[in-house]
Order: sequence, then C-alpha cells, then structure tokens
Amino acid sequence: MHVRFVPVVAVVATVALAAGGCSDSSSPGKTAGAANSSITIFNGSTGTITENWNPFIPAFLQPTAGVIYEPLFYLNLASDVPPAPMLATAFKWDASGKQLTITTREGVKWTDGQPFSAKDVAFTFELIRKNEAINSAGLAFTSAKATDDKTVVLTFPVTSFTAEPSILGNTAIVAEHVWSKIPDPAKTTNPKPVGTGPYKLKEFSAQSYVLEKNPAYWQPGKPQIQTLRYIALATADAASAALTAGQVDWMSSFLPGLDQLLKNQENLTYVNTPVLTTSIFTCSNVALGCSGPQTDVAVRQAVFEALNRDQLNKLAGGGFAAPGSPTLLLPDRDQKWIADPALKTIPGTPDVDKANQILDAAGWAKGADGIRAKGGRRLSMTIQTVTGWSDYISLNDSMTQQLKAVGIELKPGQLSYNEWNNNQVQGKFQLSLDSIGLGPSANPYFTYNPRYSSRLTKKVGTAAANSGNYARYANPAVDAALAKAAETNDENVQKQQYALIQEQIVKDLPYIPIYVNSTLTEFNTSRATGWPTNDNKYAFPATWKSWDNGVVLANLKPAG
Repeated sequence: MHVRFVPVVAVVATVALAAGGCSDSSSPGKTAGAANSSITIFNGSTGTITENWNPFIPAFLQPTAGVIYEPLFYLNLASDVPPAPMLATAFKWDASGKQLTITTREGVKWTDGQPFSAKDVAFTFELIRKNEAINSAGLAFTSAKATDDKTVVLTFPVTSFTAEPSILGNTAIVAEHVWSKIPDPAKTTNPKPVGTGPYKLKEFSAQSYVLEKNPAYWQPGKPQIQTLRYIALATADAASAALTAGQVDWMSSFLPGLDQLLKNQENLTYVNTPVLTTSIFTCSNVALGCSGPQTDVAVRQAVFEALNRDQLNKLAGGGFAAPGSPTLLLPDRDQKWIADPALKTIPGTPDVDKANQILDAAGWAKGADGIRAKGGRRLSMTIQTVTGWSDYISLNDSMTQQLKAVGIELKPGQLSYNEWNNNQVQGKFQLSLDSIGLGPSANPYFTYNPRYSSRLTKKVGTAAANSGNYARYANPAVDAALAKAAETNDENVQKQQYALIQEQIVKDLPYIPIYVNSTLTEFNTSRATGWPTNDNKYAFPATWKSWDNGVVLANLKPAG
C-alpha cells in the first residue's frame, strides 16, 4: 500500500463533508435543523475531480465503496473484532475450504427501488470470475450460485480460506438488473450508480459532488445526516485554512503543528490511528540478483539496532508515530498474534554497542574515516525515496547521521514516484523507504504472504507481484509456514505457523521497521457528532478508507 500522509495531500480518495446541523443558517455553509443537516468532506484530491463510480476499477471516487455500494460484511481493521453483518448475515465454510455458503440479508432495496437478493450476490461474483480485468483480488473460484433468494454458494477448485476477507469484506455487491446491461464492466465510469448504501449520488461537478440520504436504507434510523458535500482543495495550506474556518467537517491530512493549529478551536478535534509501518525495504537476496552490503544479514541487523526511533519520530513523524514491532504486525491490534511478548514493540532508543558488536563479528572493520569496510568494499548503501515526501526525506537525513555513528554510510536519493516505484518493483535498489499497510483483514497472513513469500518475487530486473515481495526474500521455512497457515481457519494452528515466521523474519530483517506512521484525521463537531475516537474505534476513521467511511457516515448525528 503506497499511501503517504504528507503535508501536500495526494491520497487516492474522495471524501467530503459539508455544512449542517442545528446551527445558525445565516453562517456560510450552515443549515438549520436535522432535516437539512449536511457536512463537507475534503476528498483528498487537488485540482479537478474525475468522475468514476465503478467499484471494480482503480481510482473510483471515495464514497463508491462503503457509502454507495456495500460489502457482505464489514471488517473493522482498527480493532480486533469479528466481521459485522452487512448485506449478508451469516457464512460458513465446508471442512475442505472449497465451498463457502453465504446467507444474505432480507428486506434490502437498491436505491432505484428494486429488491436485493442472493441472486445479485451470485451475479456479482460471476461477473468478477468471467472478467479478469475487474478481478483485482485475484479470486479463483469455480462458480457462484444462488440456491434460493437468500443463499449463495461459492465453489473453489482448491482450499481457499485466505479468500475470505476479499469475498466477504472487500467486494462491492452490484445489482444484476443494472450491471447485466453494461457491455464491459472494466470500462464504464458508472455515472448513475445504484447501490444499497446509506447515500446515493445527487449531483457531480469537477470541483465537488453531492450525495443525499438513501431514504430506503436497510438500517433503521440511519443515516441521520441528510447531505454530504465532497470538495477538492488546492494545497495543504488551503486544507488547514478550510478546517480552521469551519468550512470542512472531515479530512485526513498530516498538518504540521496540528496541536497548535487546533488550539482554542473548541469544535475541532482529531484522531490518530497509526497503521502503516514505515520500513526500510532491502534488496536482500544475492541469488536473485541483489548486490550491496545490505545483502549481508549482519548489516541489516546492525541498521535495526542503530536507529534512534524516538528521535526519528520527533524529527520526521511530528511526534505522532507509534512504536512498531519487529514482527511487522501492529503492536496493539495484533498482540494476540505476536508469539514472543518481547517482540511486541521495538525500543525507541538505539543499542549502538550491539550494532557495533554485530558488525565487528561479521568482519566489517572501521576505516580511517569512520566508515566500515570488508574485503575492500565500503559499508556504503543508497536509499531511495520520492521527491516531495517530506517526512521520508527527513527520515533519511536523520538516519544518515545515526548510522554513521556505527560506521555505516547512507546515501539518500530522491526520485519521481514512477521511477522510485519501478526500481522497487524490479529490485533495482539497495534500500528503499516505504510503508507496509493494511491488508484485507487483520490476520497476519495478509502481512506476511505478500512480503515474504518467494512465490511473489522475481529476479532483479523482473517485476515482482503487485504489492509483493520487493525484498526478494526467500526462506523455505517461511514458505512452508505460510502454506500451512493457508490450509486452515483454525487460529491456534495459524498462531503456531506465524510464530515460526516471526522467528525467521526478526532474524533476517529483509524489511527493517522504523515506526508505525501516523494516520491523522480531523473532525468538526459543530455540525455532526458520533465520530470515531481513540477510545471507540467502531471504524477506521480516515476519509480515504474504503468501506469504513460508509460505517462512519451512517453513525453520525446532527449536532445541536
């Protein structure tokens, strides 16, 4: 997941807030009474807005997934909780993991008034099965059939427990009577979306768009906010100004000096939900063509020990980052999956003595200039990041000084996004600064399989799988544990396999975690209440988070 939270807000998203509630109707953007309540949401984009309400293709507008279209279940990645029923009320696998039976919700209607049934669910998955271009999750099943109006049976050729979160919580269910008439589901922008969600499209322009309440929504009494207005803003300064002026009610942006910005602003608040583990990706595998000192596991271990993460948080993270885990899991949400309690978090302070001992033992000796060398090769490595990613640029500058203290020379470089990404995907780098983010569910399989499976990587010069193993890491023990974890939905068996994986990756460190970067979301409470808080994470609050935004908006109430 290449989502960055930097002062220049450039997130693939569309979320909007408007004005509304029980406020003075003479004030700009405000409306009087719950019947006219509205909020304004910053959609995260700059410039003009491109219309796209197709939930099957990239770059759809933010409210598409969760606000207009809904999944079968809601998976709350902010907390360790079971799937919450949405368009389905129950599901059950057979013992082999090759058949999934889903019970759909009764009494739901599409926004055009037509009834929803299991036939729509079966149609949706058959549409995906028959059209590779819209099968972004790579789902592989033999058939999807509605056995009656409230039962769907999905059949798979092999054990497919790991497909569960993509099927249940990350697929938009569409109406058969609408999509059966669309010639190519991968090419339509779907300008008149018909969904089951709490809101429906009212009007669109290149500067903003408006959604209105779905009066026939299946959740009684929801939503209570009548209108949503989504807007684009030009710069981070414009976002800050709109927030403090009361013109925006919901946005997710890294705003420098946020605490000071919101000082004395009684109606403004924020939530910080760190989830993206900022890490140093290393091209680690000599056998697959990686070259450089970072291919030595001792060097990677020394880098891990030498970093002063408290200082990095202060200088680059604005003090909002949270401690990461050497297991690459999220320490709080995922603690039940972390086998060794000592690996829950990384110490904030460095262990310089340990880093030096590791390098000494590995034969890296300090030269006259303080930089180590071995066999005539200096311990010097390049690290790439993207031009404009100011927090990552600050990280590199600070890490350069920290690593120099143990004899490691770090050479930062800034590239365009496309060049940075191409290098990473093809393995044409030594070190790369990136983040490891949210998978389709909180199960560690979706953190470990993409990053550590040798099936998802290639030789240097050939593209690895999308969001795959860019470190070119290969470890037969890890591959075997991943395979065994995928064969079952028994958590106890999975925990045993993840313990084996953690033992290996904490030692090998193909991805060196720094910290869990902040996810800052700002709210205006003068027009709407009921926003998620750090004490009540009923949904992941970021405006760009698909599925969660619908849950948030359905739970808001007009203020006043």
